[in-house]
Order: sequence, then C-alpha cells, then structure tokens
Amino acid sequence: MEQLQTLLQRLDGRGYKAYKDIQGRHAFPGFTLCVDKVQADPFAAPSRMRAVVPWQQVALPEPALAGEPRRRAARDYIARAFANEADGEQAVRIDAGAQTVLDRSAVLFTDAGVELRFTVALPARGRTILGRQAAEILCRKLPRIVAGATEAQRLDAAALERHCAAVEDQHALRGQLAERGLVAFVADGAVLPRRSGVDDRPLADAIPFDSPDSLRVTLEAPNAGSISGMGIPRGITLIVGGGFHGKSTLLNALELGVYDHRPGDGRDGVVSLEDAAKIRAEDGRAVHAVDLSPYIGELPFGKSTTAFSTDLASGSTSQAAALQEALEAGSRTLLVDEDTSATNFMIRDRRMQALVARDAEPITPLVDRIAELRDRYGVSTLLVMGGSGDYLDSADTVIQMQDYRPADVTAEARRVATEYATGRHAEIRSPLSWPAMRAVDGRTVRTETKPGKRKVQGRGRDTLLVGREAIDLRAVEQIADAAQVRAIGLLLERLADSGRVEDPPAWVAELLTRHWAQLLPRPDGDLARPRTIEVMAALNRLRGVRFNADGVG
Repeated sequence: MEQLQTLLQRLDGRGYKAYKDIQGRHAFPGFTLCVDKVQADPFAAPSRMRAVVPWQQVALPEPALAGEPRRRAARDYIARAFANEADGEQAVRIDAGAQTVLDRSAVLFTDAGVELRFTVALPARGRTILGRQAAEILCRKLPRIVAGATEAQRLDAAALERHCAAVEDQHALRGQLAERGLVAFVADGAVLPRRSGVDDRPLADAIPFDSPDSLRVTLEAPNAGSISGMGIPRGITLIVGGGFHGKSTLLNALELGVYDHRPGDGRDGVVSLEDAAKIRAEDGRAVHAVDLSPYIGELPFGKSTTAFSTDLASGSTSQAAALQEALEAGSRTLLVDEDTSATNFMIRDRRMQALVARDAEPITPLVDRIAELRDRYGVSTLLVMGGSGDYLDSADTVIQMQDYRPADVTAEARRVATEYATGRHAEIRSPLSWPAMRAVDGRTVRTETKPGKRKVQGRGRDTLLVGREAIDLRAVEQIADAAQVRAIGLLLERLADSGRVEDPPAWVAELLTRHWAQLLPRPDGDLARPRTIEVMAALNRLRGVRFNADGVG
C-alpha cells in the first residue's frame, strides 16, 4: 500500500496514460488490491479493481454461510455495505442493486476469501493525473470502505442476519407453491404499491395487504415460522376491479415475485413460481419462425403462420408470439394485463362476430384457448381484466381489488356468468398444439460492428446493443436490473461462437446453472444472473438472428 501511495504521488502531474503503471496486485493491510484494468482516459469507463479479503479477516458468522440462499444474501448484503461505506465518495462504485436480491458478480465467495469487484474513476485535471487525490482514494479511503463491508466486527450482525433470513424465507415459501397447488402467494401485511414509476421502494402509508379468508393459506418459513396470506391456486385467475384500485399493482408484484427482495421492501412476502412469464403486445418487434397458428390462422394472400417471421409485428401477432415463446422457454405460468394487451388477441365479442364473419378473421382470441392451455397442458394464467367479462366463463378464481384490498368474488362471478350469457361462440378451428422447439443458428448473432471489433453492451434495463443492432427490452418487464441485461449480452456473445443450437432454452439453462461461475469474466463485477425466460426473450427480439435455419419445423 505504501509503495502504491508513493507511485501515485510520483505520477502526479503526468499524462493520464501513466496511470497504467499501477496495474497489478498490491498488498494492503487485511486485503489484496488487484488493479485489473486501468481506464485509458478520464472520459472512458472507470478502472476495474478487486479487493480480496482472506476468510480469517472476514470471519462471517456461520449462519450467513449456511446454504445457497443465505450465501447469496450475504454476498448481496456485503455489496450493499460497501456501497453504503462508499457513499459520498463519487469515484468508487459497486453494483449493489436496488430492491431485488440477485445472484451478482459484485461480491464472490472464493477459496481465497471474499472478493469485491468495483470500479474507481481515477482523478484527473483535464488529461493530467491527480496522483495525490488518487492516493487519498485508494490508500486511505478504500481500506476503510473494504473493512466496513467485510470485517465482522464492523458489520451490523443483526442486519446481516435479517437480510439472510428474509431471503432464505422467500426461497422456502416459493419452494412450497407447487406442492400446495399454488402459482403465487402474497403474505398478509405485504406492501405492494411503489413510490413512483422510477422509485421502486415501497410507498409510505400504503394499505397493507390482507387476504380474503377463502383464499388464505399458511406456509412455513424456516426463520419467520408460519406465514399466512393469499394463495393463488393453479388454473385461470382473474384480477378484476375498477380503475386505480390496485389490479395492476398486484400483478406487478407477482411478476417480480420470481425474485427475492430485501427485507423491508414490502414485497418480501410475495413469491411466484420461478417459471412465471409476463406476456404483452409489442408493436414493431421482430418475430422469428414462431408457430402462431393456434392463435392466428392463414393470413391474406395465403401467408402461413406455422413458422411466422416479421420485422414489424402487430399487436396481436406480437402477443401471440410472446405467448408461444414463453411456453417454448419453459413457462407454465402466464401473467397478462389487459392494459398492455392487444384487444383483438384477447377477445372478439358477439357483436363483432356477427359483423365480421369467422372466415374473414384469422385470429382465434385467447379467451377461446385459455381453458385448453389449462386442461391440455397444465398452463396457469393470471389475468388483470377490467373491461371484458367473457373470461368469467373459464375462470377458476376471481379476485376483486377495491381500494387495494382483495376480495374473493368467484361465486358471484359464476352467478354473473350464468345470468348474463355473452352469446358469443368459440372460434376454435383445430385443437391446441404445443409450440415446437426452434433451433437457432448462433452464427447469425452478429456481435461485430466491423471486422474484428465486437460490441455487446447493455444500456440500462431497456436496451442491449449487439453489434449494430439494438434490442428493445422495454416490454420484457421481468428484467429487474441492468446487471441482468449485461449478463444476457454475455450469453448472446457466447451463443455467437456456438454454431447451431438445437434446444436454445436448455443450452441457456445449462450455462446459467452449471457453468455460471465460468461465464463471469474478470474483473466484471456488474453482472447479475437472469432467468432463461429473459435471455430467450432478448434473443427472440434480436433482428437478423435465424431460427430453424435449415428450414426444419
């Protein structure tokens, strides 16, 4: 550390490129600092560094290391502690996340100890090194930050235990859903509303969730014990109610219930099956060789939809594609919000049936397929529905939200469905078929912007640049963090070197489970593990990629 301090002071006033002299390993009291990549100039991405703290120095309590959920939570807590210690020091940054607890590369547990991966914006005046300021940051402030984040005697042991216990409990609750015949669970007392569209923290003074007695179940958590709340059973569930009463808020909480949340988030008692997938309409997206025929028949001029491709999908074709792609990627739980759906994909009422003959309408709406999805293939669907009562005929459970309070109105909904018949007739032409697996030609994932120069870069949660193409991810609503987008880019880059892949979801799942640690390139600390469903969603939206390249079905 003293040698590094002397070196930085000697570099003071020199040209910025001279900072490269500090690259390498430096022994500090209590940890080793690894300067892996030094930025080329003050306006480039910050320098990447790691601090490796030996286990004997860390001395974490044993409960923090007891099992994968707790270890993941402990790593998450350390990253957050590092960020808190560095608060006020603008030059030092770690990818600590927000409300979700994801499997991140910012903090790793290795044989050598706890490895923290972070960035430092090395200071300059213009392009002249400010070596004394750099020495202050790296040799005085950084040791305090690292110690505050890793040394057990300086960590808040009670807060660490709460963090680990909350994540372990959510993992356990999610693991009980399938055996209890549930697709989701919302604990009594959960706080679902968020502060704003750009602030994901819980809304102050929000109405706590209180389950209807008829849907209340009790699950067991290893730390909190018995937890009561609303269990949403398998099958078809409608979430109904007037505008602004909390329908979409409930669905939004359920769609992110596939992830664990930090304690105090308000949604740390909301869990959903890991395969739950939100589908929606998305005008203008690309679609590649997807079998839309169960929902959209032959198009004008004889165009088949059994392997439908377009660079400019309509609302109905995009939502049909999203549904088929979700099933192909492994989902058996679909989440749908009427507000973000294509009306003609969702419903064709009796009057429109009378006006436009069936032979002139290629779309078979979801209302006519939803029971088949359930009965033939065991697919559950949760729908937010405020404008069409036609789905009441198929619903197994109907939850009405009023003033953010849920009520089980299933019996009343069945009475209404019987008393007020819609008069429409089902428009099914053929039995529902399961989407065939599409192979992908990885060579068509073109990552180069010019020969020999690759570019795969995430821009927040909404955009992923792959070569010369930009993938619009705004409609992939279950991406919780920009670090997941960067990881998706890493996986697509790997796919580009893999040739033809016969079963892309299985290929992705293998990398995300057995080989995840090998995918983490040093010194990247800004990656978080996505789900297979989100990786496939990004791949499906990449223009130019070829599925079933040899023309096989």
